[in-house]
Amino acid sequence: MYGADNVIDAELEFFANSNKCIDTCMNYTRPSLAVLLEPIKKAFLDAKSRGVRLRYLTEITSDNIAAAKELMNIVDELRHLDGIKGNFMVSESEYLAPLILFEKWKIASQVISSNAKEILDQHQYIFDTFWNQAVSAHQRIREIEEGLVPAKTRILYDQHEIIKEFRRLNNSASKLSICSVFGGMQIVYNYFFDSYKRIVDIYQKGKGDGVRWIIHIDKDSINLVKIFLDSGILIRHVKSMPPISFGISDKEVAITIEKMEGGKMIQSVLISNEPLYVNHFDSLFEELWKSGIDAKDRISDIEVGADLADIEVIPNPTKTREVYLELIKNAEEEILLMFPTTNAFNRQEKIGVLELAKGLKVKVRLLVPAHISTEQSLLQLRELNGYFDVRYIEQTTGAQATFLVVDRKASLVMEIKDDLKTSFDEAIGLSTYSNSKAGVLSYVAIFENLWKQTELYDDIKKAHEQLKMHDKMQKEFINVAAHELRTPIQPILGLTEVLLSQIKDVKQREMLEVAIRNAKRLQQLTNDILDVTKIEGSSLELKKEYFNLNDVVINAMNDIILGKGVLKNEKIKLSYNPQDILIRADKERISQVISNLLSNAIKFTPEGTILIRVENDENNNKINLSVKDTGQGISSTILPRLFTKFASKSYKGTGLGLFISKGIVEAHGGKIWGENNPDGKGATFSFSLPADNLA
Repeated sequence: MYGADNVIDAELEFFANSNKCIDTCMNYTRPSLAVLLEPIKKAFLDAKSRGVRLRYLTEITSDNIAAAKELMNIVDELRHLDGIKGNFMVSESEYLAPLILFEKWKIASQVISSNAKEILDQHQYIFDTFWNQAVSAHQRIREIEEGLVPAKTRILYDQHEIIKEFRRLNNSASKLSICSVFGGMQIVYNYFFDSYKRIVDIYQKGKGDGVRWIIHIDKDSINLVKIFLDSGILIRHVKSMPPISFGISDKEVAITIEKMEGGKMIQSVLISNEPLYVNHFDSLFEELWKSGIDAKDRISDIEVGADLADIEVIPNPTKTREVYLELIKNAEEEILLMFPTTNAFNRQEKIGVLELAKGLKVKVRLLVPAHISTEQSLLQLRELNGYFDVRYIEQTTGAQATFLVVDRKASLVMEIKDDLKTSFDEAIGLSTYSNSKAGVLSYVAIFENLWKQTELYDDIKKAHEQLKMHDKMQKEFINVAAHELRTPIQPILGLTEVLLSQIKDVKQREMLEVAIRNAKRLQQLTNDILDVTKIEGSSLELKKEYFNLNDVVINAMNDIILGKGVLKNEKIKLSYNPQDILIRADKERISQVISNLLSNAIKFTPEGTILIRVENDENNNKINLSVKDTGQGISSTILPRLFTKFASKSYKGTGLGLFISKGIVEAHGGKIWGENNPDGKGATFSFSLPADNLA
């Protein structure tokens, strides 16, 4: 349709035909027309009153900001997008595209209309794509009114646009920080050198921060670097450059990964004023600047032919692998390699480090943790040609690094980022190469110290193995001896007791009683030794059954008072308040623990009351038993090793009772302890069993 009147009629009909939604995409000249041209404004309002959803997308500028504010009150939502050139409206049933020239008040002279579904779908997709990239009108208006620069990140591919943006960035900057390959410096000299000198001139007049440049300086770049230095640009040399080139102005950063060989203009660049990007690269630049060498010193060293020591930090694992293999390949006399973990050895065997070393007639010494997975490989290396010498070290934890020293002239230290990775590139973090004599010899000294320590480690290991063998033989002997002693003791006791029952002579009976008493002591000692052996060998077996703990306590008391005749001192009394508690445990073993605690209490109590207490502690899900005496208490010299073997100050007994009691209680999942009473009189020994031992 042609003619301004026909265009307006078409737009009014378009609004009238819509019942659901109208999406409008117009350039920056249309908001003013939409709110000032009464028929169009009324069409918007009528559609909105019918419930039609109105979305409007345009470019909001300082010229149309007033119209944009008014338009916000008309449509449901208004958004801003930079540089809109397309102009169209799409509803649920129709597409309308006015031919708009860039005059603010001129009505379109032509309009295209369609109800073809394919065209509707296509332009609805275009609108939604633009809409999702746009920002709210509120945000854009605030940026314009407060003078804020919107944060955005762009990737430019057009060379003319790249040059234009670089000039804009340089002309508005009061400082520049550049980190680039030599090709980047050539590009600046060819295209932007005048704008760089402008920033330097401002700096020399006391404004801004000037221009700083980080670059790798070699013989090929000296002449151009001198030109930049003469112009007042500050330059530092860095051996290991990052894999990208970048430049930072006051508030923007430009980044490229291109090599720019021969000063060839870059094909793509990322430009951003996002604070996150700017701050990150500004921080990176400062770190590199601190580690850099003044360009004048670097040039002087190159010109006089000084053999500079290189110390290079390599952040790229692929580059590390290349340097690693190159160092091995060029070895002439000696290779020293220290692997902190088995995985480190396996990874580097996989990339061909050891295979490469096999073909060299140089002495190779390896320090590596011993492991079954590497045993075969290391054995083959030893037998190969007599050049390989391997010693074992302890596998390290925490901070880990593999290091290589070649001919005592160069070193490579490779930090392990993730030792669980099987790939070299995934596992390695930062690496440091050096041919500095002091640095290399430091790692030689570390290697030699570790090498000598392995000799001591081997001696200690052999001694440890001998001690383990001796300890095993000792336990086996004690176990056999205890069993052998047990066999004759029982018939001796049995026959002696029979003989005692038949003899009437008083003196003979006394002698037999002495024999029986000592035989029983020997029997108890044998049983204790066997119990200790079982506890130490984790072979103590429990025969659990249901029983009343109250019965076991009373029986233990009766054995002491009546059966064994231990309680001969009439000044000692036993006190116990019976309480029925049904438990599931090894009855004989629990009885053994209670008897041990009672016997100890009597042994160290000249007079007073020994209190036995049993409690079902339902709050803590425990069964508690304690034996409290009023004796001499626990000696301070014994207390720290109370439940260890032979811990006793008594001349009677072996000091095994508490050790065995501890083993029995812990086998039930319980805990046993002893402590002096708060009033300073006597001690209390207690043990607890978890509630799952309750019946």
